Amino acid sequence: MNQNAITRLSAVIQALAEQATATDKHNSTLKSHRLIENNALFSNSLFLSQSDKYLPYALEINRRISELERLMRSGNKMLFTALLENIEQQIQALVNALGANDALHQNANLRLNARAKHYKKSRYQQAAQKMLQPSHQLHQKLAEHHEFERRLLAMITDREQLRDNSHNQSQNNQKLTAEVLALHQRLGRCRQAISTIERDIEFAEKRQ
Repeated sequence: MNQNAITRLSAVIQALAEQATATDKHNSTLKSHRLIENNALFSNSLFLSQSDKYLPYALEINRRISELERLMRSGNKMLFTALLENIEQQIQALVNALGANDALHQNANLRLNARAKHYKKSRYQQAAQKMLQPSHQLHQKLAEHHEFERRLLAMITDREQLRDNSHNQSQNNQKLTAEVLALHQRLGRCRQAISTIERDIEFAEKRQ
């Protein structure tokens, strides 16, 4: 890869950054984004950034392109090749996620409507019930959430494998990417619930 190729790569990420900015602005107006915000869009094995917005990921890629240019000038081919492969993975992941943004929010909107429809008890009633729960019930609830976490991880792996194997099917890829992102959101909420239940167990056992 020469300087011209890096320049073209920079142009690609600049275009993605502009698209990310516009998409983030649009998402901020959507009620369905409540179910997605404050959760990272990608795993920390792919991006160091952890955000519910797309722009931070585009900026991270841009910084890594600058690092790539320095490696090219230093002649470190091994590190250059490894970084280039990682940047290409990041760009493809960001492209897929931006393309699946509408589908992701449609899924979130369905969940938001279902939550409103089935919400019967006030948060004060739920808080009172939680205070009265014996520790053995909380332990059972914790086990259920750990099982749910395990199933979500398996579903994420399954969808990612299906997406990786569905070549030249852009519509199907977008659907699978949206499902993967939605599952990551659910996994994040599940892990938050696990932390809450663990605190409730500690509180309940202190009262006994």
